[in-house]
Amino acid sequence: MSNHEIDTGKVSLLTVTEANAGQRVDNFLLSVLKGVPKTLVYRIIRKGEVRVNKGRVKADSRLCDGDVVRVPPLRLPEKDEEPPVSAALSNRLDDAIIYEDAGLIAVNKPHGLAVHGGSGVSLGLIEALRQMRPGHSFLELVHRLDRDTSGLILVAKKRSVLTALQKMLANKAGISKRYLALLHGAWPVSVTDVKEPLLRVERQSGERMVIVSEEGKASHTRMKLLATGPEHSLIQAEPVTGRTHQIRVHCQYQGHPIVADEKYCDKLQQDIDRRAGYRRLCLHAYQLSFRHPATGEVLNLTARPDSEFIAMLAKAGCSVEL
Repeated sequence: MSNHEIDTGKVSLLTVTEANAGQRVDNFLLSVLKGVPKTLVYRIIRKGEVRVNKGRVKADSRLCDGDVVRVPPLRLPEKDEEPPVSAALSNRLDDAIIYEDAGLIAVNKPHGLAVHGGSGVSLGLIEALRQMRPGHSFLELVHRLDRDTSGLILVAKKRSVLTALQKMLANKAGISKRYLALLHGAWPVSVTDVKEPLLRVERQSGERMVIVSEEGKASHTRMKLLATGPEHSLIQAEPVTGRTHQIRVHCQYQGHPIVADEKYCDKLQQDIDRRAGYRRLCLHAYQLSFRHPATGEVLNLTARPDSEFIAMLAKAGCSVEL
């Protein structure tokens, strides 16, 4: 479907094929509308201009085989040329590849690098990889990480691998993710599951947040205490569901926000972090386990945190063997 030529100046009606069945509406549009800013894609969904079988949909609605997706005419901004990947970023990403085969790349994404361009970011991880691998006709993100979160992210080199892995994620079966998170305060060893429903909201300032709300979607994170320092805790967090900011909000709701989380720490905690020199979100996607959809091999991938993250654990008195 993503190979179809689309005239963005007029209405397009796209029929979903079996290859895209189960895919989220936003991911489908991002793959079809190459070069269209991510912010514009989300705007047309939010305003109800994208229709599936003539009905309004949300960004996380799932598509079915045979669905007809209406895409409105798009007024695109003048597009600047995509900046070339610097030698420094290219070398950094080459070093960050921890696994690769004919259908898949696993990257230990650096902190501060967006997974794709948009929202003021002209060059993200996926655009950089496409420049670095001009011979690959297909490179797509399997899932996402926040810009400030470091760690494992999967990139598919084949449509069949992308579809199979995204179905695993959508069905919450066959793939597990584990994160390391450094938290404020002493996490209770007895708290091993957090199941608070999460709702996306927009503040008057326009900032988008996620809050715990009975009106939200069911959410579940498994937690395991790994180490405790004088004022901090290191936990392993395994998201069973995959909601936006899920680990960050579940930790905050328990009274132990992630260190240097500017969105979910209160002012006092932010001041403590700044004085202590914690200048980055202390959340790292550490491990991924799944059966490779093409080879059947069970992959257990581990991405070691960078030296900055390890140093923050040491400063907090939460060093562990990783």
